[in-house]
Amino acid sequence: MSSNKNKPQNTPARRRGDRRDGRMVKAPGLQTVMAYLMPKRTDCEVYLHDTIDCTELLKYIEEKNASHPEYTTTVFHCIITALARMVRERPKMNRFIQGYRLYERNEISLSFVVKRRFSDQGEESLMVLVPEDTDSLDSISRKIVGDVKEIRKSEHATGGIDSLLDAFAAIPRPILAVVIRIIRILDFWGINPKFLTDGDPNYTTILCSNLGSIKCPAVYHHLNNYGTNSIMVTIGKYYNAEVLQPDGSKELRTLIDIGATLDERIADGFYFARSLKLLHHIFANPEMLDKAVGEASGFSYE
Repeated sequence: MSSNKNKPQNTPARRRGDRRDGRMVKAPGLQTVMAYLMPKRTDCEVYLHDTIDCTELLKYIEEKNASHPEYTTTVFHCIITALARMVRERPKMNRFIQGYRLYERNEISLSFVVKRRFSDQGEESLMVLVPEDTDSLDSISRKIVGDVKEIRKSEHATGGIDSLLDAFAAIPRPILAVVIRIIRILDFWGINPKFLTDGDPNYTTILCSNLGSIKCPAVYHHLNNYGTNSIMVTIGKYYNAEVLQPDGSKELRTLIDIGATLDERIADGFYFARSLKLLHHIFANPEMLDKAVGEASGFSYE
């Protein structure tokens, strides 16, 4: 398991009701009742499928890679950075419900699976990225490239959550069932020990699946009731298609499909839609990725 988790910066003092990984937020009546009526995250899934024009983004990547060929920036790196910027500017996207309560995370975290080898027998490893406010595309891209290289040096688990899962898998079935039940109870109350949650994608803001890397389209992916992850994003392969322009003409553009499964209890549809608009804006203006994640986009949501 690879993780570049950093100590959260400027984290307020912990209050009564807060968790180690988030601050309790006073929820409106509707959200409070929904948490009791639909306590399972999988009961509250909203699936969004969207097509984003990445023509300008690909031009931007080509120019960037020409200037520093030693580090190859990819569409996936850009999407990860764009998602981090979106969550930073749209804080409700960084919320979760656990134990019938609404929380806002202390940090932004994005997780994804790294394939050690592109084969049927190739094992997978989990990676967690925690961008800082000062990070931009260049620094995030370098973190991803560096961590992926370390993961692919080995054919087997490299520690962290991967080794922990291997250890759990070796426990006899009846005992493992009891252990998992205890872990779920601790998860409900937010008192799971750090060694169980650090590096676990079920405890990250967004869990991403880059299906485009294996030439697959974006698909629906369920959320999990375990943990605190409220957003699952799948990224498909990009393709060329004719797109109708404002003047009525058609132009060949490069598009990419993105699927997102969200817990509808963390925000309303209006908030989700505006967050998606910001992603479209970043793709149309990729130079924004050169700015720090914590810098406001200046995008007008009207």
